[in-house]
Amino acid sequence: MPIAIYQGHHHSLAPADINIVIDVIRAFTVAHYAFIGGAKEILLVRTADEAFALKDTYPDYILTGEEKGVGISGFDLDNSPKRMAGQNMTDKSLIQKTTNGVTAALGALNAKHLFVTGFSNAKTTAQHVKKLVANDCVINIVASHPSGDDDMACAEYIKGIIEGTNVVTAAEAIERIKGSSVAEKFFDCRQPLFDSEDIVYCTKELTGDFVMKVKQDGEVPTIERVII
Repeated sequence: MPIAIYQGHHHSLAPADINIVIDVIRAFTVAHYAFIGGAKEILLVRTADEAFALKDTYPDYILTGEEKGVGISGFDLDNSPKRMAGQNMTDKSLIQKTTNGVTAALGALNAKHLFVTGFSNAKTTAQHVKKLVANDCVINIVASHPSGDDDMACAEYIKGIIEGTNVVTAAEAIERIKGSSVAEKFFDCRQPLFDSEDIVYCTKELTGDFVMKVKQDGEVPTIERVII
């Protein structure tokens, strides 16, 4: 059961049994809270233009995401889990475009199973994957930020759960996420576009009954809420 960890959003991965793509700060934490809020599905796109084109076809869909960390003009929501947690998303379809997590997920489609997660749903995801694995499974974990220790800490935490080594505890992962270079701007009062409360949402481990699995056979790759 080889488990490889890749860092960055630029990889085009070889065929695998299971790929897990992580974006703690903040794309897949946002996605997690969207599903908690009742979302039906989340369509993944590479560019804002693709997002707007889908919105033209499906006017009721919700645009959410960021470019260079900040909200995109014309989108309904930015990339804040705090703000997403305050929304009623019952039966809503979302379209998500982000720099790291979404891009990495679109490069990881060549797998029998593709899951996405932040830290908030990491334990649930890892425990579910552990039930799926066999000795000859090929598993890739993608820490989507190119340099941040936030996603890498979560990747090592998930890997440890799957392998049963638990080399990184939840508490250690949380401290590394909070101390990562990616989190710094959220605690910088000179950068008011970044809310420190987002990091609270990104580091709160939640007990849940679902994982976020990417449906790969449609025209647009789509995250679905799969009850486990």
